[in-house]
Amino acid sequence: MDIKNNHINYVEFKAKDLEKIKEFYSTSFNWIFTDYGPTYVAFSESGLEGGFEQSDDEIVNGALVVLYHKDLDLIKNKIIESNGEISKDIFSFPGGRRFHFADPAGNELAVWSDK
Repeated sequence: MDIKNNHINYVEFKAKDLEKIKEFYSTSFNWIFTDYGPTYVAFSESGLEGGFEQSDDEIVNGALVVLYHKDLDLIKNKIIESNGEISKDIFSFPGGRRFHFADPAGNELAVWSDK
């Protein structure tokens, strides 16, 4: 797969019960799931890859749109220079690193890199 900078690459949702959510989407839509520990499951065969993060918090806006960029430091600085706000600094996860930001309207998105 050719991953391109600045393209939406992944969508992440919250869920209180990962087993129930996997059963729902696999039965209803034939999505395929891969577990990454007890609190995260990725899905495929949906048209856009994504995942569900287990959360006990109230779910207000459960979707996180994730963009790709090969140079996290570069894009992070561009976001800050464009009046975006970093809401979660760069951290590692299985498969790469990412950070979260809020756009000027307050929408939270993330950017990840496998580099």
